[in-house]
Amino acid sequence: MTGFFSVLNYLIVLGFVSNAFAKMSAERLAKIPEVDIDPNGVFKYVLIRVHSKTDDESHVDIVRGYAWAEYHADIYDRVSGELERAGGVDCECLGGGRIKHNSAEKKIHVYGYSMGFGKAKHAVSTEKIKACYPDYEVTWADEGY
Repeated sequence: MTGFFSVLNYLIVLGFVSNAFAKMSAERLAKIPEVDIDPNGVFKYVLIRVHSKTDDESHVDIVRGYAWAEYHADIYDRVSGELERAGGVDCECLGGGRIKHNSAEKKIHVYGYSMGFGKAKHAVSTEKIKACYPDYEVTWADEGY
């Protein structure tokens, strides 16, 4: 068994193990959907940065918005809890706001702020939403609550 640990230590020193973990972490981040919002209505949303737990700097920003949430923290707590329990990532909330989603008119408007987390960068959220809803008119504004 001593030989095994010597080889493992050697691989760690050479970076093979950390590179393998970094690759696994990057693959894990790539599998997280960047946008998940309710199909209709006006609701709270949060912009979450999901970090790899490895020592590299990889991360992905995700948008989550749901009508069931009374508070922005309700969304963040549920989403970050699920992701962190699955392993390999840490989450931080970058801010929040509101989304008005009208699927019949194919329009999404992002606006407002979170009392607890502050205002998300709506321009970032909007770009992610546009990529997920390419046939929609997606707009944003800093006004409103």
